[in-house]
Formats: sequence, structure tokens, C-alpha cells
Amino acid sequence: MKTRMIEIKYFDKNMPKLEQVYGGDWIDLRVRNEEHLKQGEYKELQLGVAMFLPVKCEALVIPRSSTFKKWGIIQTNSVGLIDNTYCGDNDEWKFPCIATREIIIPQYTRIAQFRILENQPFIFFNRVESLDYPDRNGFGSTGTI
Repeated sequence: MKTRMIEIKYFDKNMPKLEQVYGGDWIDLRVRNEEHLKQGEYKELQLGVAMFLPVKCEALVIPRSSTFKKWGIIQTNSVGLIDNTYCGDNDEWKFPCIATREIIIPQYTRIAQFRILENQPFIFFNRVESLDYPDRNGFGSTGTI
């Protein structure tokens, strides 16, 4: 397993430090402040960190599996992408969401998670008239049991 050093800035000196669970791929992110949202309200929750990601890497930010069940919020962009150019002193990571019910999220609640991936290599597309491979015959329901 390859180890990487990430420079991280915390926007709150009392915020619990990020930790990767040994063997885990995703790292939890917390809300920096207590958050009050009304049903239907959109808000960008501050996650209290900024990072300098390794060159040719990016981070994917998604909700934790319990986020909707516990808090009734949905990430509005489905998946958040943070590239390594978003690394300035004020580039705090955020979690854009919409509330499906009125809620109060306590300060430092684990709300999202992220993982770092290497950037996709450059792709060259070669136009062809036919793909000589078998069809799977379906969209979202391929195969039979």
C-alpha cells in the first residue's frame, strides 16, 4: 500500500483531526459548525478543511451511508469533485446539500467522506463505424438469473 503525505489546514482548532481507518478507503469529513436547515433549504456545509492534494490526484466527496437516514439531506451535485488546484489558504471544502426536512446538525458531525484518486490518463477516441463486440442487451438490467 502506497503512503502519501497531504498538507491540510483546519479552519477550527478544536475540530477532530482527519484519520484514515487502517484498511479503509474513505475518510470521514465533519461539519465545522452546528447547522440549522429548513425543509427545502439549500446550503453549502463547511467541512472545516483545505488540502493540497498530490499532483495528478483529485478527491471524490460523497455522503456517508447514514447521512440521509439521520439528517434528511441530499448532496445536490451527487458526487463532489475537488481537483488539486483547489488548494488555497481559503479553499475550504464544502458539502452542497438540500434538506428534505427541518434539521439541526450538531457541530463536528460526520456528514461526508472522501477518497483520493489519481487523475484519469489522457484518452484518445478513435472513431469507428462498428464495435465488433457482443451486445449486453439492456440498460440497468442486463443479464439474466
